[in-house]
Amino acid sequence: MGLRNPNNTEQVTEFILMGFQLPRPLELLLFVVFLAVFLLTLAGNVTIIALVCLNQHLHTPMYLFLGNFSLVETLFVLSITPKMLVNLLSSDKAISILGCITQCYFYFSLGACESSLIAVMAFDRYVAICYPLRDAVIMNRQRCSTLMLGCWVGGFLALFGPMPFLLRLPFCGSNRIDHFFCDYAPIIKLSCSQNVLSLLVVETILSSVLLLSSLTVNGVSYLYIIATILRMRSSKGRQKTFSTCASHITVASVFFASSIFMYSLPSKGCSQEVQKAVAILTAVVTPLLNPFIYTLRNGKVKDVLKNCLKKWAWFQ
Repeated sequence: MGLRNPNNTEQVTEFILMGFQLPRPLELLLFVVFLAVFLLTLAGNVTIIALVCLNQHLHTPMYLFLGNFSLVETLFVLSITPKMLVNLLSSDKAISILGCITQCYFYFSLGACESSLIAVMAFDRYVAICYPLRDAVIMNRQRCSTLMLGCWVGGFLALFGPMPFLLRLPFCGSNRIDHFFCDYAPIIKLSCSQNVLSLLVVETILSSVLLLSSLTVNGVSYLYIIATILRMRSSKGRQKTFSTCASHITVASVFFASSIFMYSLPSKGCSQEVQKAVAILTAVVTPLLNPFIYTLRNGKVKDVLKNCLKKWAWFQ
């Protein structure tokens, strides 16, 4: 389907993802780069999931949450990157309205799951550092399972409410989405309904509540963690304790900074190219870095990985 005239009121049946709108050689170069990043991301996250599932030494709250976090990241990139790679190679960048809204739903639902898991992981670090003698009692298997289930169910239910309204929206005129994936706001702006503004307000409020609630849990948890670390007499003990939180702090900082910029701050005055660059950081770069951040800074995961590689080499 060709691009539509913005003044045309004909009913739209599919959208066109405009993507990066670069010269053909640059799009092919981006395809190679993003394909390599995609494969590395899958390899890194699937490795962590496999290590957590198969090794008994990693069946503790911290690593079970990490395994779930890697699963969210895997599904997250699978919801965005394959279509983006296809569009970089193809001149036909069309996507059905149902397919576009489905991609939008999974993108935001998995983002909500990730936000919740980051908060739960901060709470787990708080319990482990501030109440080390009661850690096993407070974060028992049943409570961990409940928290993990709550993150998944809550994430997918939180974004389920606006989706039926989005599916019933009439789309007419232009069908061009100036993005590389189906983001909520660009879809809404293509509708010829009178309720567009209210749906944008709902999206902003919902995103802000989800992000701020997770950010609050993280902030309060780390205030108590820092207070506990400062009370330690040994500088070596303080450094060792803080190092157990460094990976989580790094991942949480990147996630919240990019998410707040994209969905909670006013976008007026911010170019679409900047929005795309931040989206690339959130949807492509961060899922690649996260498994390496956790693996390279975590001695236990590195030891388990080395043992697995030694066993595999011996078996070969």
